[in-house]
Amino acid sequence: MTADVWLPLPPDEIEGLPKGPRYHFWDGAREYPADPADCAFYVVPYMKPGDVGVRPLPLMGSVQVVQTLSAGVDHVQPGLHHLGPGVRLCNARGVHEASTAELTLALVLASLRGLPDFVRAQDRGEWLGGFRPALADRNVLIVGYGAIGAAIEDRLVPFELARVVRVARSARAAARGPVHPFTELPALLPEADVVILSTPLTEATHHLVDAGFLARMKDGALLVNVARGPVVDTSALLTEVESGRITAALDVTDPEPLPPDHPLWRAPGVLVSPHAGGPTSAFRPRAERLLADQLNRFVNREELRNVILVTKAVSA
Repeated sequence: MTADVWLPLPPDEIEGLPKGPRYHFWDGAREYPADPADCAFYVVPYMKPGDVGVRPLPLMGSVQVVQTLSAGVDHVQPGLHHLGPGVRLCNARGVHEASTAELTLALVLASLRGLPDFVRAQDRGEWLGGFRPALADRNVLIVGYGAIGAAIEDRLVPFELARVVRVARSARAAARGPVHPFTELPALLPEADVVILSTPLTEATHHLVDAGFLARMKDGALLVNVARGPVVDTSALLTEVESGRITAALDVTDPEPLPPDHPLWRAPGVLVSPHAGGPTSAFRPRAERLLADQLNRFVNREELRNVILVTKAVSA
C-alpha cells in the first residue's frame, strides 16, 4: 500500500512499521511535513492543545484513520465533522493503563496518608506526627470501569480493602465482579470512602460529579479524578472541599491548566497533579507497539483495534 502516514514520533525510531507507506513526522509544528490532502493515516500529536490536533483535519480529504495516543478522544471529536464518511477514529487503549493506574494509587495513598502535609512540614523542619487514614479496610468506588478502571482495581487488590464497587455506563459482569450502571450511583455513593473517576468525557459524563453527586458522598470521603476535568463541576467541588467535608486528589481539572490564582490550588484537602497520568517512561514503548500493530493491520487491510466510532457523512 502506498499512502501517506503522519506520525508524532520519528518513524525511524518505531520498530516494526510496515513497508509501503510514506511516513512523515509531525508533532504539531506550524509547518506541515507534506500535503494534508494526501494523508491516509493520521496519528494525532500527543499532549498538545486540542486545537493543534484538529488543525489539519479540514485539509485531510483522503484520510481513512485518525489514531489518538490518548485514552480519551474528546479533544479530537470537535474536528471530525470536517471528514467524509467511513473514517475510523481509534484511541490508545492499552497504552496508558499501567501509568494511569500507578498515579491513581499514588494520589490515593498520598491524600489519605497526608504526604503533602509531610512535604510542607519538611520545608519548615517540622516533625509532623499523628494518626492518618489507611487505605486498608476502606470501600472504594470506581466510576468508569473500562480498561483503566480495571487496571486500577488490579493494583488495589493487595491493599486489604473492605470492598471495591465498579460502575460503568451499563451493567455487566467483569472478571473481578459485577459492574453497576450509572443509574445506581445515588445508592452506592454514601458507602464509599474513596471515589475514583476514570470515565471518558462524553455528553453523559460532563459534570457527572455535580452538587448532588458530591452531597451523597460520605463525610471525610476522598474524590480522585484521573478522567477529565469537566467530569467534575469545579464550583460544586470547591464548595465541598472548602467546607472541609470531603477531600480531593485531581490529576485533571476544569479549567486546565489551572491559572495561578485559581482557588483549587489553595483549597484545603486538595492535591493537584498536572495531568501526569499518561506521560511516563511507560508511554513510549506501548505507543510504539500500538502504532506498529495498527499500521500493519491498516496495510494488510485487517480489522483495526480500538475503533471508537466511524464517521457517517460530511456535514454541510
